[in-house]
Amino acid sequence: MSQEWTERVDAEPNGPAEGLPITRVVDLGTARLLPDLDRRRGWLLTMDGTPQSYVDLDDPLHLEFEYTQRLAHAVDLCAEPGRPVDALHLGGGALTLPRYVAATRPGSRQRVAELDAGLIALVRERLPWDAGVGLEVEAADARLVLDRAPAAGADLIVADVFGGHTIPAALTSIEFVRAVGRALRPGGLYAANLADGAPLDFVRGQLATVGSVFPELALVAEASVLRGRRYGNLVLLASTRPLPVEALTRRTAGDPFPARVVAGERLTGFASGARPVTDRTAVPSPPPPDGAFAV
Repeated sequence: MSQEWTERVDAEPNGPAEGLPITRVVDLGTARLLPDLDRRRGWLLTMDGTPQSYVDLDDPLHLEFEYTQRLAHAVDLCAEPGRPVDALHLGGGALTLPRYVAATRPGSRQRVAELDAGLIALVRERLPWDAGVGLEVEAADARLVLDRAPAAGADLIVADVFGGHTIPAALTSIEFVRAVGRALRPGGLYAANLADGAPLDFVRGQLATVGSVFPELALVAEASVLRGRRYGNLVLLASTRPLPVEALTRRTAGDPFPARVVAGERLTGFASGARPVTDRTAVPSPPPPDGAFAV
């Protein structure tokens, strides 16, 4: 999969021809679509060699990345099964989670803010989504979109934004989290995909920051990541109402790569000593070790 590929101009206009990898320079780097040899219409999106999204155009319920599976569990538990939700996605990629929400909660209204207009064009052209699923994708800065979102207008806000290999500092501050709280309806769910490695200071700072706005928190990750043994993804969940920790624990324990759910006093102890960060003091998340996510 490391072989260099170039885009074929004779690819099908409504999606990539089967088995044909595509490379395109977009606004923020080089995007590649690589076919999954085991699934007829499965595609991996990479940016500058780092896996970003996976989509199966025939089966939006198939989620390849472990952190996406954990976000999907949270989506499943954020409201009664099948009930439509109003969702705001900060960061889009190949729209894996919005497609999942559209399939599992028909009638949902979803808005996606993705900074890279070229990437949106590539995904729209090669990995098209059903125009009738209530999904609006905008080429815009995530923080600006959040700041102008209507008050109490969303049941679900998902932050999955990486600038290069790190989460931008503007999406880690208490001012950002307050804007999330303003845009969520009472009892709504905030879910953030984070990434960190030992000594996990970034994640602890995020727990302190988000916890200063939302009283209910949970952190979901593999045990090796929580113990600082390796760099990886951690999903942070927050709400003003109690989170479904027991149900989430059962679901994540049954995943192909089981994860742990940390909440309550254990999470308080995990974040002990960390302080909230502001727009003035916020920094991006730490970058991954060389080759950690390379294809």
